Parts: sequence; structure tokens; C-alpha cells
Amino acid sequence: MSQHNRHSEKVKVKRVDLVLTRLGLGTAPLGGLFTSVQDADSDELIATAFDQGIRYFDTAPLYGHGRAEIRLGRALRAAGEPYVLSTKVGRVLNAATNVDLSWFADADPNLEPVYDYSKDGIKRSIEDSLKRLGVDHIDIALMHDAENHLSEAIHSAYPVLADLRSQGVIKAVGMGLNICSASVAIMKETDLDVALIAGRFTLLDQEAQDELFPLALRKNVSIIIGGVYNSGVLANPNPGAMYDYLPAAAEIIERARKIGAFLKERNVPLTAAALQFPLRHPAVTTVLTGSRNKTELLSNIEDFDRELPAEIWTDLEESGLVHMLKA
Repeated sequence: MSQHNRHSEKVKVKRVDLVLTRLGLGTAPLGGLFTSVQDADSDELIATAFDQGIRYFDTAPLYGHGRAEIRLGRALRAAGEPYVLSTKVGRVLNAATNVDLSWFADADPNLEPVYDYSKDGIKRSIEDSLKRLGVDHIDIALMHDAENHLSEAIHSAYPVLADLRSQGVIKAVGMGLNICSASVAIMKETDLDVALIAGRFTLLDQEAQDELFPLALRKNVSIIIGGVYNSGVLANPNPGAMYDYLPAAAEIIERARKIGAFLKERNVPLTAAALQFPLRHPAVTTVLTGSRNKTELLSNIEDFDRELPAEIWTDLEESGLVHMLKA
């Protein structure tokens, strides 16, 4: 049973003049993450996102070693409608041979992502992304996977991005990480507008609410949530499922199954609960989900818009399957 078009609701970024849709489209799958994607499916996917009212799109040079940016840019130009775009900095793509293609099936085999948090590296990253995307602006620049480059991210990359923001080249500065402690460290030392955190406020992992979310609320940083399925185990908790980009341990699969069984008794699909769970917290602005094709996107939209019983979250808390909300 669907209530309203929650997915296309507009939410303002707190500090800057940008409006995101409540559901955004992430493009790691368009780099061929784990499985190849056809150009035609990619084009149709993004056209469908526009048709459905989604106006926030996230990408990164890492995804397919530039392939996702190229695919997204082509479709954004074809759409001819306003949108908000985020991409990432912290890795540049260098010419190379014998490139590891185990993560991204559609990666360019002649380009290798290399960490570069230097001032020149950040500037180059933005310039290269603009070329690959073929667009004239990037709204949000996110420092990507900076956990092993904290000092450089804070003292070298951030000042460059803040300068680009003051010049109007980008509208917002943020970070995109999977690790709460590193995210907190960066947020404390910089003046971010947004923070993307993946996999840390889900049905399986609520760590982000301990320190990151309270800090974001104090500093007026808008939180974007990625990784709601924790790489897949919450979409399909069976042997072989992925958890945080690696094969899921038996204990994780069992926990996901228990949550799924609990929800099924209450006629709630696990995928719908996984997609909507992050919206419980007032720090959260937007949920970002990756899709490989139109069918997956429409399924995600249906789950995101589905009306769930109001008591489902407190029932989950009382069962001990998720931690109590700290908000």
C-alpha cells in the first residue's frame, strides 16, 4: 500500500541553496560494481529517475574508473531538466596498465584510481570530473574514503574545496565515507555543508547515531545516507550475500534473516524497512540508493513510498533487533 510520493519530496540542504529529493540515485552500479551494466540500461535508468521526480544524483571517479561519471553525464545532458549533482574528490585517475578490474566490471582498463588529497590533486579531480560528466557545474564535492588521509583531507583538500565554494565553482562541500570515527574527525575540524555516510545507519548497524549525527545536528550539516542494504545482505539475506563490500559472515546473514522474519510477520518487506529506516533520525536529509536498471529503481521507489505501520520501529527496538533511537 503506497501513501504518497515520498521519494520525490524536496528537502533543503540546511546551509546552502540546494534542494535534494528525499530519495537520490547513487551510481556505483553504473560503474559495473560487481556486475556489468549496459549503456542502454544506464540511459533508461536515469531517464526513469527523472520521470519519477528524482532530482539528486551522486557519482564518483572511482565508480568504473570514470565510467559512471561518463554514463551519468550523458543522461543528465539528455534530460534537459534541473538536478543536483554530487561527485567526489580524493582519487584521481591515472593512465596505467594491468589495472585491477575485480570491483568494477565496466571499468576503463587503462585508468587506475589513485588517492590524491593534495591541493593540485583536488583541483585536477574537479576539472577531470567536469570533463567526463560533460556538464558545466558540480553542486556538491564530497571528500571520498578519506579515513587514511585525515590530515590531508582537513588541512589540504578542505581549504581548496572551501575556496572553490566561495568562488561559486561548487555550491557545497562535504565528505563521503563508510567510517564514523573518520567522519567525526573531519566534521569537527572543517566547515562542511553535507556528509554522506554509507552503511552506518541501517537495520544492521546504527553506529552513526552515537556521535556523528549529534555532531551534524550541532553543526547544521545535512546528512545523506547511503548503503541502506549494507552492500546487499539486507536486500537478500542468503549465503553469498555481500556485507560492507565483502562476503557476509554467517552471523550477519542470520541477523538480517531474523529482522526479515520479524518484519514479514507484520507484512512489512525487509527492503522497504531498510530503505525507510534512516528517515527516522532528524539528522537525515536524503537516502541514496544505487540501481542497475529501471526495474530495480521502480522497485526501490515503491518500497520507499510504501506506508509502514507507525509502530514498526518501536516494535523492532523492543525486540532487541535494532538499537533504540537516540534523537
